[in-house]
Amino acid sequence: MPANTTDASGPSDAKKPGKKKKGRRVRLLLLVLVLALVAGVGFGAYWSVSTVRASYPQTTGTITLDGLSGDVEVKRDSYGIPQIYADSDADLFRAQGFVQAQDRFWEMDVRRHMTAGRLSEMFGSGQVETDAFLRTLGWRKVAQEEYDTVLDESTKRNLQAYAEGVNAYLKGKEGRDISVEYAALGLTNDYKPTEWTPVDSVAWLKAMAWDLRGNMQDEIDRSLLTSRLDKGQIEDLYPEYPYKTHKPIVDRGAVSPVTGKFDLDATPSGDIGAATPQGATEGLNTQLSALSDTLDEIPALLGPNGNGIGSNSWVVDGKHTTTGKALLANDPHLAPMLPSLWYQMGLHCRELSKTCQYDTAGYTFSGMPGVVIGHNQDIAWGLTNLGADVTDLFLEKVSDDGYLYDNKVKPFTTREETIKVAGGRDRKITVRETENGPLVSDRSKELDKVGQKAPVTNAAPDRADGYAVALKWTALEPGKSMDAVFAINRAKDFTTFRAAAENFEVPSQNLIYADTEGNIGYQAPGKIPVRSKGFDGTVPAPGWDPRYKWTGYIPFDELPYEYNPERGYIVTANQAVIDESKYPHLLTKDWGYGTRSQRINDLIAQKIKGGEKVSTDDMQKMQMDNTSEIAALLVPELLKINISDPSVREAQKLLEGWDYTQEPDSAAAAYFNGVWRNILKLAFGNKLPKELRVKGDCINVPPAKNSGPVDAQRKLVRECGQRAGDSAQPDGGDRWFQVVRDIVKDQDNEWWKAPARGREEALESRDDLFAQAMEDARWELTAKLGKDISTWSWGRLHRLMLKNQTLGTEGPDLLQRALNRGPWNLGGGEAAVNATGWNAASGYEVIWVPSMRMVVNVGEWDKSRWINLSGASGHAFNAHYTDQTDKWAKGELLDWSFGADAVGESTVDTLTLKPRQP
Repeated sequence: MPANTTDASGPSDAKKPGKKKKGRRVRLLLLVLVLALVAGVGFGAYWSVSTVRASYPQTTGTITLDGLSGDVEVKRDSYGIPQIYADSDADLFRAQGFVQAQDRFWEMDVRRHMTAGRLSEMFGSGQVETDAFLRTLGWRKVAQEEYDTVLDESTKRNLQAYAEGVNAYLKGKEGRDISVEYAALGLTNDYKPTEWTPVDSVAWLKAMAWDLRGNMQDEIDRSLLTSRLDKGQIEDLYPEYPYKTHKPIVDRGAVSPVTGKFDLDATPSGDIGAATPQGATEGLNTQLSALSDTLDEIPALLGPNGNGIGSNSWVVDGKHTTTGKALLANDPHLAPMLPSLWYQMGLHCRELSKTCQYDTAGYTFSGMPGVVIGHNQDIAWGLTNLGADVTDLFLEKVSDDGYLYDNKVKPFTTREETIKVAGGRDRKITVRETENGPLVSDRSKELDKVGQKAPVTNAAPDRADGYAVALKWTALEPGKSMDAVFAINRAKDFTTFRAAAENFEVPSQNLIYADTEGNIGYQAPGKIPVRSKGFDGTVPAPGWDPRYKWTGYIPFDELPYEYNPERGYIVTANQAVIDESKYPHLLTKDWGYGTRSQRINDLIAQKIKGGEKVSTDDMQKMQMDNTSEIAALLVPELLKINISDPSVREAQKLLEGWDYTQEPDSAAAAYFNGVWRNILKLAFGNKLPKELRVKGDCINVPPAKNSGPVDAQRKLVRECGQRAGDSAQPDGGDRWFQVVRDIVKDQDNEWWKAPARGREEALESRDDLFAQAMEDARWELTAKLGKDISTWSWGRLHRLMLKNQTLGTEGPDLLQRALNRGPWNLGGGEAAVNATGWNAASGYEVIWVPSMRMVVNVGEWDKSRWINLSGASGHAFNAHYTDQTDKWAKGELLDWSFGADAVGESTVDTLTLKPRQP
């Protein structure tokens, strides 16, 4: 989200094109000059140091803070990680807000503008379309409703105290005193930070829920595929979950503790097959592609929403550990960003009481009070994305008077939104909502007439000017997830933990648990819709038919959970929660395919079956496991192929004796992943419609079926991909592992065949295609890494850049160098436990990572370990900006102090916050 310079001259200059253009150049020159000064370049070094240091936090001495009832200590270790000590909840969260604002306010400010659809106020007209889409979703509106109507009073007090702490930090400060980014931004507009509010914090959970919303992209993609593939081919590309080889989280059906069984007839009966949405969704490719493009433009704070993104967490009980107590590990896989999404912190009441209830530490979100992942004095917990299907796209038959529902025209629910634009005129939009949610198609010209050319069945109404598209999503209803965060922080046992989890409505997460009494557990929480029988949410639904409406939500007592399983451990890594044949409710049809989870299960089981116990070091080593499941499947087949070209044969030999681990210095890993990328392109990628292929990927294809008569000599049509690189297909995730596993033994499967297209001969078999992929990979890597294969390494291909997610993503090169860091050459890979993800459709660069790693020694808290992707500070030249990254890249963890004595020993800076004396 770069600062917008094109409209910075304002309305008066707009009347004079020459002056406007000159003004832009002057502002750009000033921006570059300031950045040179900020970076300490040339003659401005002295000024740059003072500018940068002006925004650094005070970490020693005393500061007077309005509203405190007593002294609060902020103790920071050598990595700048703060531990806060207070005597009341209000003081604790007031201090948390103050300290997070010290380190991360720019990040917090950008995030709240994003969640409110107000980015244009900071960055100009380039963000208007993004703001319009976010206003249509109404995150901020729903967050306000939550705060006003459903959140507990104690939660609201904590949120208010947090906001007061943030505002105490902001009081009397200019933008340049808060962060160097404001100094740069101030040259393009007159934006000034405003006070923080409790709703700013609540709205962050909507952004989290959006990035973890489930299968919405798959729902779009399946519809887009209909332009090029038939039903059977699409089913090939979305295979069934492999329950026999990749264990789900829960191995037996969870039941209601009240009734002892599930009501299998809980959903309405009735045949809705006649109104199947398939006919109504065929031909929506252009329109749904536009929606997909819109989604790509929405800032993904947690990472690209695809099959590969996820997290690992697992817990082993004390009977199977060297410590005799439970060990719990967690590493969420999110977008690499700078600063890291996470902020490490401890929140400690000096004495626990009714007025001071927290003694907890872990990973927090800047801008939101409480601890999201971590432990308190009694329990530890971790999170991974459950992946429940909590969104549906509904086709809507609309007119000027309203929309069709149950054979009646109903009026839209509407609201007006005004988008303020830095350096430009305000923009106004009208948001329309139906029974099923906001019309997201109103935000796209192409989507404005969805279905205009779509063939429809007799069950669908006359298309006339087409169908609109509405989004039904659980997060657009007020919920109590913020209550759940505080309740988990206070939980003392599995009973209180589950009670807290009941309110963790969105996003739906896998929660793992361990306590000091030796118990381990798992809970699947979330507001997960119950759909009418016959509709599984995999494709858009006809909104005019009430038989497709959601009929309620799965009762919490009927959501899967597990407590002290006999096997002694629980693994969650985005695999299926439970075998769908053993469970009556639909959670989703689009699970991750269990590659990471099964590897973790196997590593733990090998230890236990071998009579060994799992240590803290073992847990840490498992987090860095680089093994490639797809390599183990394909390499034996690749080595059987007779290669005549000596250069390609030289590369093929790299695979001989390779153990399938993807270390950064491995030439074999580099070559195999190159081969895998080219197998996917030849077998699948070139056969997908342009809406799914990566931008810049151009191929020759036959003319469209509806383009008129085609003779045998007619030339092929040049067609280029349209999808952003981090969401294009085939992405190479473990869904594609399963696709290939299902056909790998079938030499003559149609997917292995490909036309000549520049090659001397067409590909007619699996081995033909594998041989071509090995040749293509040899020359691709030669271009990237050089002809001498002895110099090849996976890490040289697979590189991580940490980019400031605002001014560091697009702007002048000098600005990017000032704010961004890297590269780091990494091991790991797609669907490995060390999930340094990459998208095979677009390249090898790292696009998601283990955003943090922790291993908790339950009950021996000071022996726990943790690491962050970057560092505590959001200030670009602060010592703690990226001081954890080198260790993170090597798989190292820092000691994690929790007890007062351990914290005291690790403290290097102490700041005392004092109440203002009357």
